[in-house]
Amino acid sequence: MHEPDAYYKKRIAYTLRGQQFAFDVGHTLFSSFQVDEGTDLLLRSIEPAEPPTRILDLGCGIGVIGIALARRYPQATVVLADKDLLAVRYARHNLALNGVTNATVVGSVGLEAAPPGPYDLIASNIPAKIGDLAIEQEFVLAPLEHLRPGGEYWFVVVSGLNHLIPRLGPRYNLKLKEIKKRSGHTVYRIIKP
Repeated sequence: MHEPDAYYKKRIAYTLRGQQFAFDVGHTLFSSFQVDEGTDLLLRSIEPAEPPTRILDLGCGIGVIGIALARRYPQATVVLADKDLLAVRYARHNLALNGVTNATVVGSVGLEAAPPGPYDLIASNIPAKIGDLAIEQEFVLAPLEHLRPGGEYWFVVVSGLNHLIPRLGPRYNLKLKEIKKRSGHTVYRIIKP
């Protein structure tokens, strides 16, 4: 296959649970040399209580999380959402590149344009640079409204955000649990009551 467009930088290989993936990356997009450690830690940590049938990858970037989850749960319908239209273009391209047919990609600031829930599983590598308030509102509280009761929100943050995330649990009475910490990243899970 030819390079997808003028922004093309490289193709990266990724292995998860014995499955091989390939992701084409554009020059200005996040995680442009390899699948970043936070995403990898999140994907190796996610263990929902039951297999999800509706999944959302919030802030999907080039699509790594959504594509990996779509392949892991072929019976599920997966939505990938990102505000960056170049990321959306690459996520769509990478769906095809990895032969994933049970997922769609939408351009959406937060959850505005995403198909309405309820979702069984939402996953996100939360962008660190958008500011504490945006993280709290758009990437912690808003996704919970789109989960079914008992649904799970799994997300990873850079350790610099560990001042913020644990405080949100008691403040909003969330069932928030720290799942795993490694090399500058922390994975959390929130279960919707």
